[in-house]
Amino acid sequence: MGRILAIDYGQKRVGIAVTDTLQIVANGLTTVPSGQIFDFLGNYFTTEPVDLVVVGLPKQLNNEPSESMRFITPFVNGFRKRFPGKQLIMFDERFTSSLAHKAMIEGGLKKKERQNKALVDQISATILLQSYLESKR
Repeated sequence: MGRILAIDYGQKRVGIAVTDTLQIVANGLTTVPSGQIFDFLGNYFTTEPVDLVVVGLPKQLNNEPSESMRFITPFVNGFRKRFPGKQLIMFDERFTSSLAHKAMIEGGLKKKERQNKALVDQISATILLQSYLESKR
């Protein structure tokens, strides 16, 4: 069984999280500059088995797509073109950033560490992936 990889795609950075090979636990992996995401994924896919890629679907409270879809749609289209054999789904990512900040506070991180946007993106991807896993149980 391969891993599930989650992507919290942003205009500047991409937070990435993965499961273990049994697809039970979500773990933060890294944060990559948006312009390097396809190279990173290509390298990762050659070294690790990945069964599914989950991309955060940003929605507003009224269930309409958020403004950031204009950046995510080209990424998803590019992903499907570059990795046609990889299954990709989009999953609601509402509140992942605020939950990431809350987790950082509860985890005892100092204010300066909580301002690290790359860490927030990585934690957001982990929350996205954990939410997806829980929805499948």
